[in-house]
Amino acid sequence: MSASLATLAVATHFVGPWAFGWWFLLIPLFWILLFVLLFAIFGRRWRRAAAENGYGPYGRRNPARQAEATLAERFANGDIDEVEYRARLEVIRANADL
Repeated sequence: MSASLATLAVATHFVGPWAFGWWFLLIPLFWILLFVLLFAIFGRRWRRAAAENGYGPYGRRNPARQAEATLAERFANGDIDEVEYRARLEVIRANADL
């Protein structure tokens, strides 16, 4: 019995605190991968929802861009023709810098 204890003591002495080898990296690696995965899934959804609600990277979307998007939507729906679309777009872009 004492021989096996002595062998165990010698084995742990040579192995030291690294007795688990690379296995000790699995727990932090698991948590890091879990957070990256959650951020990739939900972060994309949050950014997409914010963009759909009119928020850009710096807060509320530029009113001129929002007006252009509304005008383009009306043109795509057939509410206005191309001449009216281009005329209104020119007015929006001329007043966007004011």
